[in-house]
Amino acid sequence: MRPGGSWRAVPASSSAAGSIFGVHPGAYRGVRIDAVGSTRIRRIIKAPRERVYQALIDPAAVASWRVPAEMTCEVHEFEAREGGALRISLTYEAPDRAGKTVGRTDTYRGRFVKLVPNELVVEADEFETADPAMRGEMLSTIRLSDADGGTELVAVHDQLPAGVSPADNETGWRESLARLAALVESP
Repeated sequence: MRPGGSWRAVPASSSAAGSIFGVHPGAYRGVRIDAVGSTRIRRIIKAPRERVYQALIDPAAVASWRVPAEMTCEVHEFEAREGGALRISLTYEAPDRAGKTVGRTDTYRGRFVKLVPNELVVEADEFETADPAMRGEMLSTIRLSDADGGTELVAVHDQLPAGVSPADNETGWRESLARLAALVESP
């Protein structure tokens, strides 16, 4: 994180009005949503694994790609090491949207469980919320491997709280991964 402040990013507008994470579904293959509160998405990114991995562990990059449409991202804390803490807020731009934490904001905190350079990022995260339906530790696992023309990324988000719609979660991952691809695929 930069000294004296937080990283912020403002997302581009979404073409999927009304959805917190709208994205064009034709851009992805291999998507599965389990009935047990889990999301799994596979995407090919046209960039080397090293570049993709760096964008997963750099707070400035995270602020630019790990944010749904019509929201802003603020990275408060981000220690990219095993056991390191992270805390991120996503705030709706629309004044009529309600966040999970306070006002229009969803804040989550967690820790890096496992980091394998250029291969794996595992986080355990939990929303800061008074809503019992939104409580509980979630586990996010991102695996990277070589693929024709770039990197295969498989993201699995397990243990979603009862109040989190797996369909909305899947859509949010899709949009975020599209932003990640745009970030790392550009020269």
